[in-house]
Amino acid sequence: MGLREVKRERTRRLIADKAFELFSDNGFGRTTVEQIAAAAEVGPSTLYRYFPTKETLVLEFVEDSLADAVTWFREQPALDLPDGLRAVIEQVLQQLESNPDRVRAVFDLAEQNSSVSAHLNDLIWRFRDDLADALVQRLRADEPQRAEFIAALSAGITMNVIESVVRVWVDHPGTVEAQTLARQAMHLLTTGGLPLPTSPTNPRSPRQGATRPLPH
Repeated sequence: MGLREVKRERTRRLIADKAFELFSDNGFGRTTVEQIAAAAEVGPSTLYRYFPTKETLVLEFVEDSLADAVTWFREQPALDLPDGLRAVIEQVLQQLESNPDRVRAVFDLAEQNSSVSAHLNDLIWRFRDDLADALVQRLRADEPQRAEFIAALSAGITMNVIESVVRVWVDHPGTVEAQTLARQAMHLLTTGGLPLPTSPTNPRSPRQGATRPLPH
């Protein structure tokens, strides 16, 4: 990374940090862009170049954690799919655990503000889509429909594990470790420890609408 990029990243981080200080002190709704810019000693136009909305300021740390994990996954050589997804989960949680106060503040703000909550949901879906796209590239190209299905399902499971782990970790500070919870979740998934819906006791014939097998 060159000197210019280092300075840009430093400015971006300073703006985000000052914004969170003001959000914590004054509340999200009562904090203005002008106040954030003044605290970071930049102009409002500079702030908008880095963060187009206040919501992106709130979610900057979480967004970086998710995006960095997908970028890491794309750069890896061929690896086993379950191992790769476990590594993605570990990458995300490792970054989030590095700043627990910021993560908990994000969830608190999302509960208090519908706009932040909506942007957080959009961020989660974008992560799932990006991870699914990366997974498709690693699956067999001669079965595109099946590859897309498996990729979407795998990305959804990965995000659900991260969401569930982070929620418990946020709600019980100091009592659980996110990485430990993630390992427990993956163990339950791989050993069949999670209850799943069962098939009807009287399966219907194909003419009555029985489920067809997945395409190969």
